[in-house]
Amino acid sequence: MKYVELDTDNAEQLCAVAKALSSPTRIEILKLLYYYSLNVAEISEKLGIPASSAGVHIRILESAGLINTEMQPGTRGSMKLCSRKSDFITIRMSGLAQNQSQTKSVSMPVGAFTDCDVYPTCGLAGIDGFIGEEDKRESFYSPERVNAQILWTSSGFVEYRFPNVLPKGKVAKSLLLSMEICSEAANFREDWKSDITLWINGVDCGTWTSLGDYGKRRGHLSPAWWPMGSTQYGVLTKWMINSEGCFVNDKKISDVGIDKLNIGNDFYIPVRIGNKPDSQFIGGFNIFGKAFGDYPQDIVLSIEY
Repeated sequence: MKYVELDTDNAEQLCAVAKALSSPTRIEILKLLYYYSLNVAEISEKLGIPASSAGVHIRILESAGLINTEMQPGTRGSMKLCSRKSDFITIRMSGLAQNQSQTKSVSMPVGAFTDCDVYPTCGLAGIDGFIGEEDKRESFYSPERVNAQILWTSSGFVEYRFPNVLPKGKVAKSLLLSMEICSEAANFREDWKSDITLWINGVDCGTWTSLGDYGKRRGHLSPAWWPMGSTQYGVLTKWMINSEGCFVNDKKISDVGIDKLNIGNDFYIPVRIGNKPDSQFIGGFNIFGKAFGDYPQDIVLSIEY
């Protein structure tokens, strides 16, 4: 489903949409485009109006952002093909208080990484069993990896590409990344330190030291098949980057501020989690999804603006 969100603070866009919807003919054009893409001649024929009039209506709908048009080759030169752009339009009539912030969030499954560099001990598992073979790096390239609810590696990194949900023209005030994570030792070891670093848009935001790989008790969400003697749960870490620096669970770890991350310059935000090769404690990491560990969540990225 495609949504358009409007508010009274953006009068120009709101007026353009209101104008586009003020004509019964343009409403009929939108109805024609419910299920099919049509060219101008087809719309003109179906509505019984001149092609020139259909063209005017289509330009108004396109200017309002309600339809897409593209030129395609036809039997007599090129033709303009029209398609519906939105399913829902919402209008917020109440204005925001001055300087009031808004937040948008994206939840990313742990198996939806786009790049990785992993080393045994390593592996992935889903709700029903292991994905691929343990300690086989090729398992991290299996199509089934998207179903992973836990992944682990003794060093290296995994990287995700989050969609950039920062609205056009807005400035990010802060970024929050929340995930359940711990160190990675063979089986488990609760006094196994690991220096875990976060990179956003290629910027080193800081390093947090995980104190162990936890397995003495069963994870609250661990499926029945997952064996005791293995990693069971982690620490819910909240990485906050704002104008004052980077914080993990409210403790400052670096001076890297939100202005250094270049949020808003691309349609996705690369987020890398891993061990630096020169870290003091290269102790790997486990990342837990919403069906493993103690916390029913995936990796959550939130942007305040």
